[in-house]
Amino acid sequence: MQSLAELDHKQLIREAYRIEGITASQCRSIFLDWALSLPVHLENRQAITDLLAHYGGEPADHPMTLVLREGLEETVKPRRRGGWRSRPRD
Repeated sequence: MQSLAELDHKQLIREAYRIEGITASQCRSIFLDWALSLPVHLENRQAITDLLAHYGGEPADHPMTLVLREGLEETVKPRRRGGWRSRPRD
C-alpha cells in the first residue's frame, strides 16, 4: 500500500471529502484531475483501492466514494459499429 502523500500528492481527494455539499459531477472532475496527475509508476486500480481503504471511514454514500468505486469498474473495449469496414464486400 502506497502512502497517502504519494497517492494524493495534490490532496485533491482529501479536499473533496472535506467540501460540504459536493456533487458527484464535481467529484468526477476532481477524480479526473487526480488521475491525470498520478505518478506513472503507480498502477491506477491499486491507487484507487488504497484510497478507498484510507477513506473507508467516510460515509459510503459520499459522492467521492461512489466515484472511486466507479473508477474500479472494468471498462469494456468499444466495438466499431459502422463505417465502410462494417459493410459487406464482394
